[in-house]
This record gives sequence, structure tokens and C-alpha cells, in this order.
Amino acid sequence: MDYRELSPDREFLARLETGADWREEIESLAVEEDVDAAWFNAMGAVQDAVVWFYDQQEGEYESVEFEEPLEVAACLGNVSYLDGERFAHTHAVLSRPSGQALAGHLDAATVFAGEVYMRTFEEPLERDHDEETDLDLWL
Repeated sequence: MDYRELSPDREFLARLETGADWREEIESLAVEEDVDAAWFNAMGAVQDAVVWFYDQQEGEYESVEFEEPLEVAACLGNVSYLDGERFAHTHAVLSRPSGQALAGHLDAATVFAGEVYMRTFEEPLERDHDEETDLDLWL
């Protein structure tokens, strides 16, 4: 196991803009506030979503698109650098009106309403390619 101690720095509460992209809004907050590392939680609703599932055997993401309104029952992730850009690694549990849950890596979604709590860290985090998993993981 690799780990490091992080020092909490700042905290933010943000309301995501209706019609914007969910993940891009989180990345925008990180850019505007010069955040190099953070952990976030969020909730709300989206008008549509693209969710990825990582196929461990094939070593690639499979994309599933949902063209329907969904509740964001839970969303969490972190902000770090990937290829020199701030990246919001975002996972979400989305729900349909029936209560059916959909979950995975949230690649994109159109915000209907969203609220985010972000806690930043003084030390930057950077992702790099990990040969064993074929994923971009923290250094």
C-alpha cells in the first residue's frame, strides 16, 4: 500500500450551474481557486449522464449513456493532476424514478441542480500511468 499524510487546507461549498457539465464544474472550481489536490462529495440531479465502467480483463473503459433525468444520490471523488491538467476523478450513484440505482465513474452529465463540498490539501497530487492496472493512479 502506498500512502501519505495530507494537511487539510481550505473548504468550499459550491452550487453547480444548471446546464453545465457536472465534472467540468468541479474542475472549474479547482482551477479558479488554484486547488492542486482535494476530496469532494456532491449531490443533486442531472438531465443525462455518461457513466464508465472499467473492464479489468480488457483494460479499458466501457461507456454507458443515459438520456434521462436522474437523481445524484451520492457523488464523491478527488482532484489531482492528470497530464498537466486538473482532473476531477468522479464516481456517482444515480437513481431513476423507480429507485433503480446506476453507478460508476461519472464521465459527463448535464447539471439540473448540484451542490458540492470540497476539502483541499496543501500537497499536490498527480496521476501517472500504472503498468499493473493500466490506470492513471496517484504517484
